[in-house]
Amino acid sequence: MDSQYILGVFDEEEALISAFRKMKKQEIEIEDVFTPYPVHEILENHGRKSKITVVGWFYGFFATLGVLAFLIYTAVIDWPLNYGGKPSNAFPSFLVITIILTIFSITILSLFTFSWRANLWPSNEKPIYHKEATDDKFVILVNKELTNGGKASSVMKESGAIEVIEK
Repeated sequence: MDSQYILGVFDEEEALISAFRKMKKQEIEIEDVFTPYPVHEILENHGRKSKITVVGWFYGFFATLGVLAFLIYTAVIDWPLNYGGKPSNAFPSFLVITIILTIFSITILSLFTFSWRANLWPSNEKPIYHKEATDDKFVILVNKELTNGGKASSVMKESGAIEVIEK
């Protein structure tokens, strides 16, 4: 069976960052990087920016509009209650529930969006490339079909990888 991936396993963050920089400099395409904690240089320079914050903003905007429209419809148009001569459209009384339902909507919709984009469903099993990938080791995953495998292996070895695995 021909191997499709090369995994570079590192013990230290500095060695991983060194290999990452060298691979970027030599234009070796990195498929993914697995770390036990966020490494900000990798996140910033990997080239894949998340748009979940923009999507979350739109969810919040439309949730706020939807909640306010619902509250105004129910309190002013459909079932106006006149008690003590107070106006039906008392906007300050709508603020607390609007904030709570907006936060709730953003949370639930962002959870579903993230799960959909990451293909994280109960019946979908993701491959585990290295059993210690997020425990205490740092792993760089390179697809051999997209780049030169020998060049990637040598860069990983000279940067301090404790093992280079072909899968």
